[in-house]
Amino acid sequence: MARVVGSPRKRGEVVMMQDLLITTTTMVEGRPVKEYLGIVTGEAILGANIFRDLFASIRDIVGGRSGAYEQELRRARDIALQEMADAARQLGANAVIGVDIDYETIDMGGSNMLMVTVSGTAVRL
Repeated sequence: MARVVGSPRKRGEVVMMQDLLITTTTMVEGRPVKEYLGIVTGEAILGANIFRDLFASIRDIVGGRSGAYEQELRRARDIALQEMADAARQLGANAVIGVDIDYETIDMGGSNMLMVTVSGTAVRL
């Protein structure tokens, strides 16, 4: 689905999703923007189940990483990026520049939801 070049948490990430270039930078070296098509977004909200919450709480107390939550965050990020890419393709874009990725947790009365939002500018290079 997506091929990531570089670290997904660093400025300058480049992702190729089929025929679409996605980057956190505002330009692509050697490829000038011919047309700005508009802002595109993607969102993903995933529920975390009670067992994962329980084990994550224990891990928080004793230290360490929560592999289950990390996996869910990666899955949510992939869904949000794909949704944004689909929106860009509908506008006729071949790239999305200036992409911002945000992560949030939402407390729904004792139950946690993981939310990832992405936004960027759809362009034709």
